Amino acid sequence: MSDRELRVSDAEREHVGQLLQRAVGLGMLSLGEFTERMDTALAAKTRGELNAVLIDLPGMRLVGRPAAPASNFVNYPPGPAFAPRPAQPISGDGGSVIRARMSGVTRRGRWQVPPVLRLNSWMSSVTLDFTQAIMTTQVVELHMDDYCSGLTLVVPTETTVDLNNIDLIGSSISNKVRTGPPFGRLHLIVQGRVRFGSVTAKHPLSAHWRKLMGYQH
Repeated sequence: MSDRELRVSDAEREHVGQLLQRAVGLGMLSLGEFTERMDTALAAKTRGELNAVLIDLPGMRLVGRPAAPASNFVNYPPGPAFAPRPAQPISGDGGSVIRARMSGVTRRGRWQVPPVLRLNSWMSSVTLDFTQAIMTTQVVELHMDDYCSGLTLVVPTETTVDLNNIDLIGSSISNKVRTGPPFGRLHLIVQGRVRFGSVTAKHPLSAHWRKLMGYQH
């Protein structure tokens, strides 16, 4: 059996996804091409299928051709263009990590919110509803590393949300709540990277209706 027929792991698919994202940043691929190739990469079962999405990109070393001795899979070429960026640690205990791959994830009700929450999603929809959540600290940090995903943050009144430290590539941010220094029971700080996705912070629909009806509490 040749290397091209070997099965691939999630880590190898994620590695290729990072290479495709960098190719977009360098202008080698359009957004449509990136999406099409990401679909192929996520569905790939063998190394041959996975390498097919990179074969026409310059600087790539593919299975079956001379490669660096460290790996028989796709390798990073020398030079800064495709140098791997240090990854945000996506690890932790006590439910502090949320991972999603082509999925829908919702946290709602009386879920316990840790001081640091990490989110890693690909082509997914994630909703974090803090209106009834159990807080262990006033300030909560949310570290993101997302591809083609949408994040919705639903927060109670008197919550402040800081979305100023997010690196965006082909993405959008909509903050419909108060920002600035914390003054309520929750101050949410969101940081990290979002590629071809969106982040929205808002109050629950009931809060908007109460405001329209003139209720203050």
